[in-house]
Order: sequence, then structure tokens, then C-alpha cells
Amino acid sequence: MEQESERLAILHYAAPPVVGGVEATIYHHARLLTAKGYAVEVIAGRGESFHPRVRVHLLPETDSQHPAVLAISSRLAKGECPASFMALRDRLVIQLRELLADAAVCIVHNAMTLHKNLPLTAALRILADERITRFVAWCHDFAWQDARYRPALHHGYPWDLLRTAWPGVRYVVVSHDQRVNLAALLDVPAESIAVVPPGIDPAELLKLDDASVALLERLDLLAAHPLVLLPARITRRKNIEFALQVMAALCRMMPAATLLVTGPPGAHNPANVAYLESLQQLRTELGLTERVHFLYQCGPDERPWHVSDRVMADLYQLADVLLFPSEREGFGIPILEAGLARMPVFASDIPPVRESAGELAWLFDPHGDAEQVARAIAHYCATDRAYQLRQRVLHHYTWRSVLERYLMPLLSEVLADGG
Repeated sequence: MEQESERLAILHYAAPPVVGGVEATIYHHARLLTAKGYAVEVIAGRGESFHPRVRVHLLPETDSQHPAVLAISSRLAKGECPASFMALRDRLVIQLRELLADAAVCIVHNAMTLHKNLPLTAALRILADERITRFVAWCHDFAWQDARYRPALHHGYPWDLLRTAWPGVRYVVVSHDQRVNLAALLDVPAESIAVVPPGIDPAELLKLDDASVALLERLDLLAAHPLVLLPARITRRKNIEFALQVMAALCRMMPAATLLVTGPPGAHNPANVAYLESLQQLRTELGLTERVHFLYQCGPDERPWHVSDRVMADLYQLADVLLFPSEREGFGIPILEAGLARMPVFASDIPPVRESAGELAWLFDPHGDAEQVARAIAHYCATDRAYQLRQRVLHHYTWRSVLERYLMPLLSEVLADGG
């Protein structure tokens, strides 16, 4: 079966736009898996349509807060299993059986280890035993290991469903610590439980402008290591050729290093267009075509692009290093902007920079040794913990990296299992 035809269901008590960590996970998994070609459908008790290509099925009695569920839960907390429990369980079996009949995989969040809707848990156990689909139990919380919940749990059915490994179900947790805990609870080898961490969306967290997000995607800037910013118009006094020499040396040490030159050719001297052409030629000669970007030439549809103030503000949040090799400046505003953005500054040793940055910038001769500057930048990257943590997050914990590193391999394994 081709991946494009695979139908993937995600089930939880609630779905976006309900606010919560699980609901956020559902949102990002659904949008990214849809982009990968899966036909994603969400089944929940509460929620709304949140993506044009993700269908949402609302089954009110799958909600942990449904009145019938709350009434049954109150009785269960006292150790009673009322007839209404069985009636609701059986209704859910019928409804879910129909929705899951053609699903290749159903990811169930929390319902297999948490007691917030035990009729739903019991219904899912029946369907798992029927092998109606391949179930993945995504376990965020474990009722039997939480002191707050233990008084509401009792020995026997249905409470024991939450501490029993279900045959044919693949279990997933969000951390290695949780894997140890779940393995102890279910009495299974820890290695049988997959670990898939949650992630973050840099564009969402940093409130990036749409144009900035588009630029990130066009140039794959989140993969840069480090991302170096040179905010300047393209004029000869900006000494951009020295920055290219620095990048050539830096890329020998850090092959994913990337430089952004933000400005257009200076508007008041026709010779600046020729200067840009000479920089492009030097970029080619140094083998930096994929590593140095003149943003003036990186607009949508390859049209000339003038970077807005909003996008510049975003670039100061995204970049790791300011490289400022000017031969002369009246003042040098980028030094101040970088300082406000907590960005390390590597700049020419000229009077305006000494005045504004004092001893707080790494200063160099703008006609000196480019390799020495590159070594200084590489040393910063190798020793600064904030930089290293940022890179760790970008490479391991964005939603996109979680998808590629963890979620897609997990689904491939589950789909390869005949069930």
C-alpha cells in the first residue's frame, strides 16, 4: 500500500483548539503527517476542525468531561462498576469500530493508561483484541503511578486495564524516564517501549513574521550551524569580501555554517551593483554558493527583495553570531541591535565599534587574518552552552525534527507489522 493512501487516526478525549499539551501534540502531528501524505483523521469528544486537510470526528462520549462519563467515573472511584459502564463501553465499541475499520493505525493518547474515561479504555481493549487496526498507545500519564489518582483505582476490571500490557499494542512515552516507569508498571522490557519526545515550533514560539517563516523554509536556515548575520547594504566600505573569506575558513571547521547578508546594493553609487557581482563571483570561487546568501536576491520567485524591519527583527532572534567587518562606520547600529538580542559580536576594530561595544565584542583587523576570525567564531560555538543548547533544541526537538527522527520511523515499524 502506498503511503499516500494510508489512513491514520488519532484519538483523545479532546482535540484542538482545546488548550493542552496533548492537544498541541495532536495538532502538530496531524499537520506534519498530512504534509507527508497520510490521510489523518482525529477522533475526540471535544474540539473543532483545525486544519483544512484533517477531518475531525466528534464522539461526545469519548470526552473525559461528558456528563455520562463523569457520573460513571464517580461510581468507579468508589469501587463500583455500574451497568451504565457496560452500556457506554458497548456504544463506544460500535461507534469506534465503524470509524476505525479502514484505519491503518490508530494513535490513542492517554486512554490506555489514564482513568479519565474508563468506558473508552474498555472499548479500546475490545477493539485491540479484535485487531481492527494497529493501535499505538501514546502514554503521557500513568494513573496507577500517580498518588493523586490511586484512591480512585481498585483491583480488578476495568481498573487493571490501565496497568496491563495489551497484546499487539505498541506503547510510546515522551521521555526515557517515563519509559522506565511504564516498563515497571506493565512489567515489560523497557526496550519494547518507544520514546518520542514532544517538540516546539520556533516560528510559533518566536512569533515570526510570515515572510521570515518563508525565508527559513526557502533557505533551510534552521539547519545552519551557526547562522551568521551581516546586516549591511552592499557597499565596498562594508568589506563583505572579508566576511566571505571568514566563512570559507569557518565552513572548513563547521560545514553547516551559513551567512546572511541582509541589504541590497547601496542606492547612491552605481558601482555597488558591480560590487555585488564581484562578491557573487568570489562566493562561487570559494565554494560558498549554498552557504552565503545575499537576501536581496532571495525573495519569492527570485525577485529582488528588500528585507523589512520586521524580518530584520526576526533575524536577530534567529541568528547565532553577528559578523561586522566594515572598514569604516559613522556609528554601527547593528552592534547595538546585536547586544539587545544577546548575540555575540565579531566586528572590525574601528573607533565606532570600540565606542559602542567596549571590550564586550571580539574585535579583529578588517584586513587581517580571516582564518583567525573563523577560529574565534568556532571556539565560541564549541564553548558557549547557550549556543549549544539552542542547537540541540533545533536539531532534536522542533516538531519537524521530531517527525523525521522519531515519528516517521515509528510509524514505518508499526505499518510493517502485520498486526
